[in-house]
Amino acid sequence: MNNSFTIGGQIVDLVNSRIFSGVVVVEDGKITKIEQQPVGNTQYIMPGFVDAHVHIESSMLVPSEFARLAVCHGTVATVSDPHEIANVLGKEGVKYMIENGKKVPFKFVFGAPSCVPSTAFETAGAVLDANDIEELMASDDIHYLSEMMNYPGVLADDPEILKKIAAAQKHGKPVDGHAPALSGRDLQKYVGAGISTDHECFTLAEALEKISLGMKILIREGSAAKNFEALIPLMESHPDKLMFCSDDKHPNELVKGHVDELVRRSIALGYNVMDVLKAASLNAVRHYKLNVGMLQVGDDADFIMVDDLRNPVAQQTYIKGVLVAENGTSNIKYVEAETPNYFECPYLQAEDLFVPDEGKKIKVIECLDGQLITESFLTESKVENGSIVSDVERDILKMVVVNRYQPSKPAVAFIKNFGLKRGALASSVAHDSHNIVAVGASDRDILHAVNLLIEHGGGVTAYCGTEMVAVPLPVAGLMSNEDGYEVAQAYQKADTLAKRFGSTLYAPFMTLAFMALLVIPELKLSDQGLFDVTNFVFTSLYED
Repeated sequence: MNNSFTIGGQIVDLVNSRIFSGVVVVEDGKITKIEQQPVGNTQYIMPGFVDAHVHIESSMLVPSEFARLAVCHGTVATVSDPHEIANVLGKEGVKYMIENGKKVPFKFVFGAPSCVPSTAFETAGAVLDANDIEELMASDDIHYLSEMMNYPGVLADDPEILKKIAAAQKHGKPVDGHAPALSGRDLQKYVGAGISTDHECFTLAEALEKISLGMKILIREGSAAKNFEALIPLMESHPDKLMFCSDDKHPNELVKGHVDELVRRSIALGYNVMDVLKAASLNAVRHYKLNVGMLQVGDDADFIMVDDLRNPVAQQTYIKGVLVAENGTSNIKYVEAETPNYFECPYLQAEDLFVPDEGKKIKVIECLDGQLITESFLTESKVENGSIVSDVERDILKMVVVNRYQPSKPAVAFIKNFGLKRGALASSVAHDSHNIVAVGASDRDILHAVNLLIEHGGGVTAYCGTEMVAVPLPVAGLMSNEDGYEVAQAYQKADTLAKRFGSTLYAPFMTLAFMALLVIPELKLSDQGLFDVTNFVFTSLYED
């Protein structure tokens, strides 16, 4: 690949907040000269986009395939938390992501997962203790400590948690935060521990309080959690404190767009173009000290070409001077990937789903479309043959979480707002420990959806009699090693079938994956039982 050339256009210099006509000279992937002069090309040359916080695993693609899709949207780098694969495969999973990412011309910036497992109230495939974090932090391949979700541990001065933070500080690497709804003195202590960012703000007031304490705010717009509308007014008041991130992006949506979508939406709302572009690249580069070019002499030649600054669509994407995408087509070649996994789960039996009726009301998880938080309520249950079952008429459906690492009886609860009228959905992508999570209109459908998933050693499935779709994810039960565009098509079929079954959620599989996440309120389900996140304790399915 030729990575020495001269290119002219309207140069967008974010570092100095100016735009000028000129040429960029690239030699061996580096910018060696920038000259201001009249040129005939009206295209804009601007820094490529950076996703400031993403779990690559949630794209269901290995890093090399994620890159193939992302570069088409002008993304040149990601600040990537390999937390998901670490929960399954530990340090070896983190190393897998790093090594696979090195096989393609893309800038993956990986962190050391701070909370594996995220709580002691679920079964994970691995544990990363403070010694493991110290080992990872010493590596040049690790650039920061990933989101510190265990904020109760920070507040309680948990020695293990503080050692992990200290390891990052010792190596001069930033610490990412994760503290939904934390405020007041608790937030002050959390920030005081050295935690510098947050991507979990749900309200403008929450974000402003965190900014006032020195935090940077990541505006998140993923496949499940969508906080752009609530937080984008910060672009007017605190543009230098903002970054854009997706957090979790499913493959069918990554095909359509990435950070570029947030850029276009922000500009369309009338926010300053320079401020928006800085939030999409420069602010992350500075905060994380990324080796990503910002169109300065001596930088790597990482940039994109766009026709319209007010509606930027990447026509060409360059990384280290290599043309990695042009006119929506990726030039990155498919790379064969290995398929390490940890999946020791026997097939479910019908009796595993029996929930005895105790004559009491039951607690129900109420999921919220576009949010990771849930609400809860008490209600009467529907009973058949002594067992509580899904109540399709009232949209109160049975949900199960099955330990995928060892034989164990599944945990069962009930959930509202999935909307299924028939069939069931199952997934081995279930944050954060990635046990099997399923929801369905009947015990029979749940049983078949889960067992179809087990047959594939992980993936996502939608099942209803003769209608079924399975997307195998043989890499840790989280990612496919197949062509990213084909995976996106298969996932789109599963998503379409879920909605044909009646689901009214924007991203039913993504929402399902977060119903086992015990660090986000209010009521969730782990493989060990129903969990009250507010009080951080297990709770009974039945009314107390």
